[in-house]
Amino acid sequence: MTTAEIDFEELFDAAPNPYLVLDADLVVRYANRAYLRVTGRTREELAGRYILEAFPDTPAAPAAARDFGASLQRVLDSREPDVVAPQRFDIPVAGRPGDVEERWWCGMSSPVLGPDGTVKWIIARADDVTEFMRSPFIREPTPPLSKQATGNAAQVYARSHDLEQLNEQLRHAHAREREIAITLQEVMLRSPDLDRHRDIAVRYLPALGSLNVCGDWYDVVDLPPDRYSIAIGDVVGHGLQAAAVMGMLRSALSAAIRAVPSPAQALEVLGLYARAVDGALATTVAKVLIDPRSRLIIYSNAGHPPPVLLHPDGSWQLLDQATDPPLGARPEHVPRPQAGLSYTRGDTLVLYTDGLIERRGEDIDAGLARLTDALAQHSTLPVEQLADALLAHLGVTTGSRDDIALVIARL
Repeated sequence: MTTAEIDFEELFDAAPNPYLVLDADLVVRYANRAYLRVTGRTREELAGRYILEAFPDTPAAPAAARDFGASLQRVLDSREPDVVAPQRFDIPVAGRPGDVEERWWCGMSSPVLGPDGTVKWIIARADDVTEFMRSPFIREPTPPLSKQATGNAAQVYARSHDLEQLNEQLRHAHAREREIAITLQEVMLRSPDLDRHRDIAVRYLPALGSLNVCGDWYDVVDLPPDRYSIAIGDVVGHGLQAAAVMGMLRSALSAAIRAVPSPAQALEVLGLYARAVDGALATTVAKVLIDPRSRLIIYSNAGHPPPVLLHPDGSWQLLDQATDPPLGARPEHVPRPQAGLSYTRGDTLVLYTDGLIERRGEDIDAGLARLTDALAQHSTLPVEQLADALLAHLGVTTGSRDDIALVIARL
């Protein structure tokens, strides 16, 4: 892009700060929208006028124009930026002709040099520092501040005000990104078959500080005649990249279990697919198939923390007899193991990701013990209440350092 393609008036008008453009004769050539807004002037009142005529002295500030003019002259002479200490210049009150409002301004003027090295233009910025000048720090300083110190303090105030506005804009932008991310994650984790299971509760909590998108997932798939499968997985990493990989793997596994209703074979298919997906290697997945007719859980695990079968009396069993490395961990394809475990009506199956149990500097066995202790204490609660109680007991109701996905099924 060349400068001929840039609309400089558009750029100045988009700037949030008030700017004037003066020529070398100190005649106003342009005032951006922010300048007009804060001073209550129009372009017609300013454009083409000598700056000290456009902003003459007022009874309340008899030396303001003189000091501002002296600052501009220093810019012309030195060809360096110059700062003017805060000056009072009142502005008209909208809708009340003849009335003015007290305002204090801190100015900075910067030269734009021509090809011959002389000043061709001056860009003058005006910052409203009225609130600062009315503060006790200025009204009753101890010891009294010099004019230069007051000017420096006002400049710091003006810059901090800019940062405050920028932070507010960033907060709004972050809130919008988070809203989009939440919607994206909800769409990616949507499971139509889950809606038919009132005895299954799910929870998803993103890592603290993330945009609400992550690589953890869960899925529920109904299989004929009356079986169903539950999957839970964890892609390495956080953010949109991990979420994109998660979406692909989740869809692939959902399709695989419908074609080959064997957890081990479905994970084998997923492992082969993961080799072709950037960022999918080292993903952990646990897959279970539940057959209510035979009261049997068939499962296979690719490097994931073991699911827990909880009994109504608080006793439990780990589904840890068919554990294999994560996806892509082996250089060559090897059939995955599969195991079965019988259950009785009223038992509860709990699947989770490592964010629920892992703590920095702690062995994973300690996390597993904490999980099973919590389950034992709340074994008879309905699944929705059990999910909430479990998160509260483990201290992760609002999230943790890692993402958390949780599925609790009353069998």
